[in-house]
Amino acid sequence: MIWDLRICSAMTKAELRERFKQYAIAVARFVLKLPYNTVNKNYADQLNRSASSAAANYSAALRAKSPPDFINKFKIVEEELDESLFFFELTEAINPSFTKEIAVLSKEGNELLSIIVSSLKTLRSKLEKNRKS
Repeated sequence: MIWDLRICSAMTKAELRERFKQYAIAVARFVLKLPYNTVNKNYADQLNRSASSAAANYSAALRAKSPPDFINKFKIVEEELDESLFFFELTEAINPSFTKEIAVLSKEGNELLSIIVSSLKTLRSKLEKNRKS
């Protein structure tokens, strides 16, 4: 199957799935630390939803039934990671005392996003080559 590609040369799909899961758990633990107020509640909800959605959609992509299904799931993962990163910026603006924790989580989110973007480019390239042949 064309979409059954190795996601990252140094990491198996199962390892990357676990990394996404650990990211979602780390974000969930982080939002539990935020002081309760209306703004933090909204930002925490968005952070938790987007991080867990990225992990869930990555997992779903591993069971994709076709290349378009796989690409669609990966695009959702990309969007959810991007949303997480944006809400980290907003959260940090309201909670500057959490800058170090946010930096660590944002770094992991950016790394995961880079892997997904690179994988999408590779997959699209392979699909294009197969269409031409």
